[in-house]
Amino acid sequence: MSGIASKGTTPVQEAPLRALLDGVNQVLLGKEEAVRLAVTGLLARGHLLIEDLPGVGKTTLAHALARLLGLDLQRIQFTSDMLPADIIGASVYERATGGFVFHPGPLFAQMVLADEVNRATPKTQSALLEAMGEGQVTVEGETRPLPVPFFVIATQNPLHQIGTFPLPESQLDRFLMRLTLGYPDVRAERELLEGEDRGALVQRLAPVMAPEDLASLQEAVSRVHAAPALLDYIQALLGHTREGGRFRSGLSPRAGLALLRAAQAWTLVDGREAVLPEDVQAVFPAVAGHRLHPAGSAEGPSGDAHAAAVLDEVAIP
Repeated sequence: MSGIASKGTTPVQEAPLRALLDGVNQVLLGKEEAVRLAVTGLLARGHLLIEDLPGVGKTTLAHALARLLGLDLQRIQFTSDMLPADIIGASVYERATGGFVFHPGPLFAQMVLADEVNRATPKTQSALLEAMGEGQVTVEGETRPLPVPFFVIATQNPLHQIGTFPLPESQLDRFLMRLTLGYPDVRAERELLEGEDRGALVQRLAPVMAPEDLASLQEAVSRVHAAPALLDYIQALLGHTREGGRFRSGLSPRAGLALLRAAQAWTLVDGREAVLPEDVQAVFPAVAGHRLHPAGSAEGPSGDAHAAAVLDEVAIP
């Protein structure tokens, strides 16, 4: 990972950001790029989808981020018999008051770990749509705001596994990024085998920033400069996915905004003040991979290969 320079971030911002990255990398070994992408997504105010085999560190990553950011974390284990009310909450009649009182569900937290989200039915998955898109939920005709900040980190098992329901495209589009972790390399795996239990290490992590520090970094992301030529490049990438009929649908304007925000956040993490085409290329597979579906295919997310092909085919202006 490139070092964090002080040019794009102030010294006050730089120290906690470096401590955040270092703290997660101490727990999740050998996954520096995935960790940086995850931090980039959160700085861009986005939700993360982590898709991989069980046991490679998806849940560990979410717990480490929550503890280091000092955020209230609620974990929801999704199952096929779960109902929307199990996530959002419900009104319960109380005899003492003679009326119904709303009891918030686990969705009312600053960070929600939606574990194995694709094991729930589409009806239950849809309970996350309004929350992820607007930071609120509507229950029995009343709109209730969610905490600020509000992040969803969802884990998803590969679709070939038994008992999974593919996430609809509208749900996938709510995730700023989709990440994969994969198996550790030999050195990292040996350190895992010889080292302390990862869960115990996570429990010892202490917050490295306050909520106002996170908010300051998020505000700084929006101030990272994107030149007109850089925006031309982003538009060229978006347009390429909409032409030729290769994909069922090209990248939407929402995806374009997500790509810009992610590139700005990636640039900020690198300590620079202006986005380069290389920054867009660094985040493009994570932002676009789960949004691009080959035409005529009933399969789920196509992965990073199609996004990489788009990068190869579009020249930098």
